[in-house]
Amino acid sequence: MFVRPDLILLHAPSVYDFRQQTILYGPIADVIPSLPVYEMYPVGFTTIAEYLLTLGLETRVVNLAYRMLASPRFDAEKFIAGLRPRLAFGVDLHWLPHAHGAVEIARLVKKHHPHLPVIVGGWASTYFHEELIELDCFDYVFRGDSTEVPVGMLMRALAQRDIGEQRLSEIPNLTWKDRHGATRINALTNAPVVLDRWGNNYLNMFKMSMKFASITSQIPFHDWWTYPITAIMTNKGCNERCAICGGAGPAVKEYAGRECTAFRPPELIVRDAARLARYTNGPLFFIGDLNQAGPQYAHTILDGLRRHDIRNNTIFELFDAAPAEYFRKIADSVPNFNFEMSPETHDDAVRKRGGKKYASAQVVEMIGHALGNGAGKFDIYFMIGLPGQTPASVMDTVEWAGELMDRFDQRLFTFISPLAPFLDPGSLAYEHPDAYGYKILFKKFADYRTAISAPTWKQGLNYETQWLTRDELVDVTYRAGRRLNQLKHEKGFIDEATYRYVDERIGRAIDLMDRFDKLLACGDPERIARERAMLKTEADAASTDTVNAPHEIKWKVLGTNFNYLATARDMLLGPRF
Repeated sequence: MFVRPDLILLHAPSVYDFRQQTILYGPIADVIPSLPVYEMYPVGFTTIAEYLLTLGLETRVVNLAYRMLASPRFDAEKFIAGLRPRLAFGVDLHWLPHAHGAVEIARLVKKHHPHLPVIVGGWASTYFHEELIELDCFDYVFRGDSTEVPVGMLMRALAQRDIGEQRLSEIPNLTWKDRHGATRINALTNAPVVLDRWGNNYLNMFKMSMKFASITSQIPFHDWWTYPITAIMTNKGCNERCAICGGAGPAVKEYAGRECTAFRPPELIVRDAARLARYTNGPLFFIGDLNQAGPQYAHTILDGLRRHDIRNNTIFELFDAAPAEYFRKIADSVPNFNFEMSPETHDDAVRKRGGKKYASAQVVEMIGHALGNGAGKFDIYFMIGLPGQTPASVMDTVEWAGELMDRFDQRLFTFISPLAPFLDPGSLAYEHPDAYGYKILFKKFADYRTAISAPTWKQGLNYETQWLTRDELVDVTYRAGRRLNQLKHEKGFIDEATYRYVDERIGRAIDLMDRFDKLLACGDPERIARERAMLKTEADAASTDTVNAPHEIKWKVLGTNFNYLATARDMLLGPRF
């Protein structure tokens, strides 16, 4: 390394020993960029690193999950043993599927660096902070969605060798233990309502790669080098009340201390987009519905994008019904625009029960407005495992998707996937299961560590509903995926090769699930362990691209992947914008 870091942030795979374990993950990651090991690290890594740099502290990000995916020979433990931060290690436990991997990585850190503290944070850490602090591999747990300043306060204390109880008690959002071993929970007060301090600083990440001579450690997910999609965060919190989402407004207010949705200033969002468009021609994904802060806010952002003449594919999320004017405004602002929406079901009553206010007729109108104004792609996502949703309702949703294909052209892309692997702890449905018709099967953090490494995704599901058992949910997922794939083919939305690819993979997954069910039913632990291990190659092959092909969820890179000269210029002279 050219620079010794003060803090090393490690991103773990969902299951630490996934290269040895036999797990039929199922379609839990088919509609996101990462694979079932969830190798994509959270954006918070970049903002923490950016802030610490202003304090004179160096941070190194290491995507261990990606390194382990990329090379079967990569020895994670040996690599961890060789790391030398000055002050501390950090491990994210943002998404609950990392319950196994994050703990195992932290234990390896403690094994080889017992004198250094280990920090953990993220959504899952926030919810399970009292259980996490009881594990001997974590020294500090940060809570909430904005931990840059609190982490900075802790890092300063470590640098000054002042980690007495008085100093630690002054750090907001921190859970820790005093000298008597008692858990101390500081007030969760750092939840800024104005997000004007940090951005999507990819330039800092490029510099980090040079400082530590390790480009591979910062790669966000498995095929980012060939598909450099980037995310632009627009807010923290949410105005919506979706019952199954741990990031919904009522959920984050209850367990993460966010009283209201905070929005980034429009000029910073535009700045991030303009900078990213200088460095890459990959798609730019705006995280969050711009309309949540009102039409003037959205229009200000769109006017800024127009001034910068951004030519990348841009993707906008829709959380609620949007007027025709919004689609015209976007078409007037960026030449290559796309949309993503999750109505989840065709059934207005089921959707309303789940907390979404708009009707299916409005979905049809919005698709028409978007495509009529020249959108390149409109993605519609349906979900399995909703309140009030029966197997018959799931299949009716698939048929409605077919009706949408009859009405619109091939720029419409439809997807269906299960609510998996978990119903979010903290969500309204998780916290009030009786009101929404759910039966929660796991409550303790230790249960989730076991669940994510279960033989199949069926055993890992943390819920059933009044209308779907786990067996029924798995069965209808494969049936719905197969029928939707068939409809896409019949109506000319996918070609013969894609149809056969997905159909064959669904058939393979159904067969494997049946074999796993029969094996687990035998009740003989030794036989289960022996024969489960023999299924690893088949399980690995059947755990990706199950209900849709990978190219279906992607947008085109319009030009070369990266603009190396512009990136080098800004690394040397500073960003132009």
